[in-house]
Amino acid sequence: MVLKAPESIISSAGFCPGCGHGIASRLVGEVAEELGIQHKLVTVVDVACCSFNIDYWKFDTIMAAHGRDIPTAVGVKHTRPDSMVMAYMGDGAAYSIGMAETIHAALRNDNICVIVINNSVFGMTGGQMAPTTLPGEKTATSPRGKDPSRYGTLSGVELLKHMDIGYLARGEMVGAAGINKCKKYIKKAFEHQMNGDGFSFVELLSPCPTNLNMPPVKAKTFVHEEMTKYFPVGEFIDKGGKI
Repeated sequence: MVLKAPESIISSAGFCPGCGHGIASRLVGEVAEELGIQHKLVTVVDVACCSFNIDYWKFDTIMAAHGRDIPTAVGVKHTRPDSMVMAYMGDGAAYSIGMAETIHAALRNDNICVIVINNSVFGMTGGQMAPTTLPGEKTATSPRGKDPSRYGTLSGVELLKHMDIGYLARGEMVGAAGINKCKKYIKKAFEHQMNGDGFSFVELLSPCPTNLNMPPVKAKTFVHEEMTKYFPVGEFIDKGGKI
């Protein structure tokens, strides 16, 4: 059987082998088509790896300044309230340079979807230590391993857990079961926006073989066995749901 790519996706050939971005891009395309929103979806992407999607998605897409995806998406939603709007960014953009924007959009309960790719490291910008870098993890700026006595590990989902928002979930892009759950979370996030429930936030744990300096299979093992210790997966807020 030949697996056909969603019509909303042109290709995803530019991402590094084993990277989770290509999978996430496809999941967004599949969900958009299943919900019938591909023609009114406006996506806002961050610089670095996220920006490749400008060439891969057929959706109307804006590239924001680094870490400013969420306020850009909020602006689009206010000026085009009938559009479906999604901000797509990495953990560095969401939890470092864009942390204030993430928190205040959640506090306002802005009716947008946010997809964050968390690979525990800054990607295209050089593999530096990120707020999500695990204790002892080696990066370009922590070559001896992150010192937990000096730097903590930030969980954005934990910060949002007690806020009055529409939807909050975290998945891991490892294995068929994990990827299927990620798709379910993305779909529910869009459905909450369609219902006007407010801010929907989905974090996807992703392998980054290039900056983790690991073969793709080992990078996936790192996500599944190490990252999930600090970033538990599941659904945490589901307005109107059973949680």
